[in-house]
Amino acid sequence: MSSRLRAAWPLVAVFAVGYLASYLLPTLVGRLSAGLGLAPTQAGLVGSVLLLASSSAGFALAARVERFGPRRLARAGLLLAFTGYGAVALTSAVPVAVTGVAVGGLGSGTATAVAAAGIAAQHDPHRVTALGLLSVSATAGALYLTIPRLGGGHALPFAALALAALAAWPATRRLDCPGARVSVPGVQGLPDPRPSRYPLPHRRSGAVLAAAVFCWAMAQNALWGVSGRIGTTQAGLSEVTVGAVFAVALGAGLTGVVVAGTVGARFGRAVPIGAGTALIACCVVVSSSARDLVAFALGEILWNTVYPVVLSYLIGLAASLDTRGRWAVLVGSASSLGVACGPTAGSLLSAHAGYPGMGLVLSAALLVAAVPMTAVALHTSGRRLVPVPLPVPAAVRRRTSAAPAVLAEIPVPAPGVAPAGTAKVLAS
Repeated sequence: MSSRLRAAWPLVAVFAVGYLASYLLPTLVGRLSAGLGLAPTQAGLVGSVLLLASSSAGFALAARVERFGPRRLARAGLLLAFTGYGAVALTSAVPVAVTGVAVGGLGSGTATAVAAAGIAAQHDPHRVTALGLLSVSATAGALYLTIPRLGGGHALPFAALALAALAAWPATRRLDCPGARVSVPGVQGLPDPRPSRYPLPHRRSGAVLAAAVFCWAMAQNALWGVSGRIGTTQAGLSEVTVGAVFAVALGAGLTGVVVAGTVGARFGRAVPIGAGTALIACCVVVSSSARDLVAFALGEILWNTVYPVVLSYLIGLAASLDTRGRWAVLVGSASSLGVACGPTAGSLLSAHAGYPGMGLVLSAALLVAAVPMTAVALHTSGRRLVPVPLPVPAAVRRRTSAAPAVLAEIPVPAPGVAPAGTAKVLAS
């Protein structure tokens, strides 16, 4: 493993914990319905509470990760996740469970914000994102295979989320070092020579991308939130069989993530995002209309193979808009907001139009969302930061390949005026 990837593994661990709840959404919603006696729509609303809390944390922390410090925020997020999800696992009272779900969602969103901001500052954010998706897919797949065999009730999946947060705690020690500040894009430990904040770049492209990703995530998670019920009620499968299909689907997603990480930006971002979303739209129709094991498994497996591929390119695209990670966090939070609205939208659509009708509506929404996402990828492709002449010590030029990108965003001091800070590499 290269030194860059070794340095990125704490971000991968925190990323996986932040995303794990959304990957387990079908099981969480189904187990809440069975374990707490909630109606399917009520359980979907509780799932939406979790993800709304997660997206709210992301929006609130988008520009504040550096101010509070990634280690401090990550630990706060993991503590909230452990406390909230653990409380849900230990209670059968609906008000306490809803409160715990909200607290755990805040923790997941905080962890995701820290990971997204850190990944955007990496030398190769797409590869680190692929590693994060690989980790969360493997973890979720193992849980889908294990949880149905250990008994019913809502305690097991929420206990698994709490334990995952606890397991990621040691990784936070490597997120930053005492006295070191991560304040210049792409370079850890380089003090910020400017007294003013960085303005948010590419606002139009970022806003369009965030809005489209919101619709993209909501459409898919509307189906994902009711996929368990489609398998058990419409396709007539047992919970164990449905869990096995989900595990295989997430395992296939691992293959997709590996391919995406290997290919990287060789074909750009527009083709994987546009063509991948069109393929996902077809999978949604197949899965929502499935009435037997073959059709259900085909739709779910192919869908979950392509979904993380497109998601990795979307996160990479958001990271490319701002190396300080703000657009990565904002777009990720928009995705979480869409995921939050998904269970409710899926429950309402399926109740009024049936599962096949719901699939057609969601497929159309995905095709519409693919247009602006592809347009942003085309518009921003090939955009490079132009270096400007600023005196930087030779040690910095030698030790970071990201120096040109850093220099591109640092204003040139007036002649005869010394820079506001002296660049110095601190131990990381």
